[in-house]
Amino acid sequence: MRLLHFLTTGATALLLTVTATVLPGAPAQAAAWSSSDRWGTWRSGGYTVYNNVWGNGHGPQTITANSPSNWWVWANHPNTGGIKSYPNATRHIGRRVSQLGTVTSNFHVTVPTSGVAFTTAYDIWTTDHAHEIMLWMNKYGPVGPLGSYQTRATVGGHTWDIYRGSNGHNQVYSFIRTSNTNAGTVTVTAVAQWIRNRGWFGDVTIGDVQLGYEITSSAGGKTFTTNSFSVTG
Repeated sequence: MRLLHFLTTGATALLLTVTATVLPGAPAQAAAWSSSDRWGTWRSGGYTVYNNVWGNGHGPQTITANSPSNWWVWANHPNTGGIKSYPNATRHIGRRVSQLGTVTSNFHVTVPTSGVAFTTAYDIWTTDHAHEIMLWMNKYGPVGPLGSYQTRATVGGHTWDIYRGSNGHNQVYSFIRTSNTNAGTVTVTAVAQWIRNRGWFGDVTIGDVQLGYEITSSAGGKTFTTNSFSVTG
């Protein structure tokens, strides 16, 4: 999944600007952009919003945005194993851990809680894509992190069960929040410094900070709404 995610992120994306059709369950407002293309991408205000339907056996998925901080996804993926998509919004940082300053992110989502398998997750990459930090803010259905359990720690404003492993292409550090939440603030700098202090990576350059939904199944069609999202610092 991690290699595919990297490849799709680096691929040349089709930029679409279309008139949105409001889907059942989606916010009833005029939208700035919508796409049902697997790789549909929209850039605005220093952010990128990306449909990113990358997994095998996927169903239809449509992403719609009022702004990079307010967007939603309607997805109808079958009840089978394997991640089908990671629709997300991205802000690029491009600074070494020692020079990050205080980077924080705020989020507020509305998500389905039954008949689904997914996580609401931050995906934070180093610029060389050798290291990936995942922050699972909530999870539903049969999903689990890659790697082996390391420890429980409170860092970046939340308490996590932390896993570490490799997918064969990059190192993955999965921070699984000990209880689900739909809103909050994460201090990205503190998480990156904690990993560096453990000796798991050096003074790497933090690249993309992404927030989205790793969707394994959403049979019948489910809506995942990002009410607000920002990265500052």
